[in-house]
Amino acid sequence: MEDQPNKFLHIAVFPWLAFGHISPFFQLSKLIAQKGHTISFISTPRNIKRLPPLPPNLQPFINFVELPFPHIHQLPQNAEATMDIPQHIVPYLNKAFDGLQQPFTQFLETSTPDCIICDFAPYWLPPITSKLGVLSIYFNTVSSSSISYVVGKSNDEDNFISHVHYEQYESGVSDMFRLKETIFGAEFIAVRSCMEIEGKAIESIENQCKKKVIPVGLLPPSLEFSEDKKDENWDTILKWLDKHEKKSVVYVEFGTEVTLSDEEITEIAKGLESSSFPFLWIVKNHDWFVENDSNKNGLIWSNWAPQLRILEHESIGGFLTHCGWSSLIESFKVGCPLIMLPFQSDQGVNARLMEEKMVGIKVERNDGKINRDSVAKALRLVMVEEEGKIYRSKAEEMSKIVGDKELHQKYIDDFVDYVELHIPASKH
Repeated sequence: MEDQPNKFLHIAVFPWLAFGHISPFFQLSKLIAQKGHTISFISTPRNIKRLPPLPPNLQPFINFVELPFPHIHQLPQNAEATMDIPQHIVPYLNKAFDGLQQPFTQFLETSTPDCIICDFAPYWLPPITSKLGVLSIYFNTVSSSSISYVVGKSNDEDNFISHVHYEQYESGVSDMFRLKETIFGAEFIAVRSCMEIEGKAIESIENQCKKKVIPVGLLPPSLEFSEDKKDENWDTILKWLDKHEKKSVVYVEFGTEVTLSDEEITEIAKGLESSSFPFLWIVKNHDWFVENDSNKNGLIWSNWAPQLRILEHESIGGFLTHCGWSSLIESFKVGCPLIMLPFQSDQGVNARLMEEKMVGIKVERNDGKINRDSVAKALRLVMVEEEGKIYRSKAEEMSKIVGDKELHQKYIDDFVDYVELHIPASKH
């Protein structure tokens, strides 16, 4: 293909309604905008209002497009993202998302972007982009290992359907169907990953899907937009963290979509207590702790908490995590070793990858159940024991990969170059 002259593009960006997806789409948008391209960031009004402010230099390049959120009787008022609802009614969020098809199509017809970067959910999009001659890119925000696993099992859908995030039955459109239609309707695939950590998985997706797969880097979050001097949440947490010795505190957080049973909370709490480490636990179900928790060694926090800032604090020595991809990337950034308790969807695959990389260990379960002794044992191993030194060391090595700004800028440069070269000729 002949080199085409540099041309500033108009790129539409359309994430699924979950902040584990919206945030990396937003991060990617800012990095593309830094190269002079115009971004239309498309979501629902409440989700757009929850995004951090743009830096002044990027404001001319990123336009927010609010699509009216369809009314679905089964969804609570103002519920526009997975974080707003329990897991069992996520199928109705899918139904609402599909109701965005008409206004989204209208946007594409009137705004004529050069390309669209989309998530797994809009299975109805490929025929529309094909008709309009708009380049379509599927952007995978979860680990490449998990998508490689899912795609690799796609000839036997019933066997692995439970591994696909947000599986829905009421809507009649499975997440597997959505993913396959979106992937195979896209011109190529972008992944939130890098060859240094997931090279084999990236190559596997390319071989299985017979499409070009381009890593855009890990898109590690930045602290630059969270330096709010009036953040009372952070001030309180910081004072507590400052009281503790270096690498002595366990940070505990299981994401916005994992719902723990009372029994699971009890076993984790007793395991933490038995380990004797001070801990900071970000929780959703605060009522349980008010009634049941007698552990004075920890801080139970039920408000919003700045996870990256917490992980970066020198007192944090280990991260007890559900293994969501965004949380893992934040732990990579600061070199924090992992104590892993995967619960659902891609988390088990991610945990296996982290064990292979030797940056942490999984808590052993007994017949699938969490046991306090296993929690305490894993915590002690990763935090202080000689045998766990390898995990602490490998986590530090991982931070060097994530902290290599030149490496990750090159991933973005290569991705944007590839997009520029593959815009349909009719657009030039």
